[in-house]
Amino acid sequence: MDALTNLYASHPFWIWLALAAVILAAELSTGSGWLLWPAAAAGAMAGLTLVVPNHLALHLALFAGLTILTTVTARRYLPRDISGDGPDINDTMTRLVGAEGQAAGPFSQGHGRVNVDGKEWDAVSDDELAPGQSVVVMAVVGGARLQVRARG
Repeated sequence: MDALTNLYASHPFWIWLALAAVILAAELSTGSGWLLWPAAAAGAMAGLTLVVPNHLALHLALFAGLTILTTVTARRYLPRDISGDGPDINDTMTRLVGAEGQAAGPFSQGHGRVNVDGKEWDAVSDDELAPGQSVVVMAVVGGARLQVRARG
């Protein structure tokens, strides 16, 4: 026990920094979000040991207080779901809804092809569309088929 006390007395900054790194590594491996704040508190304690050196009991009490304070504050004020309420930016199909394009050819019995965002897509429409006519994408149906309507 004396060896640990002597180690802490001679290197408190590095011990708190190492503890912060270990807790942060555990957070990164679990991704829970709960260990981020104790890691931040341990990092802050590393800095505080430079101001208030060689006070193990005070350091432990401050660490506990900072951990509780940062965890409660983060859970109260930071959003729990950071995914956003917009569409998935990696889902190219849903990003096409609302996009404008042109009919690539004549539509026969409600089926044809359209050019949207520089690509040609299979499309369905209730409108009779002529080649080159402007269209707006209304929905994605059947996987990779666009439902379009005449623009205007």
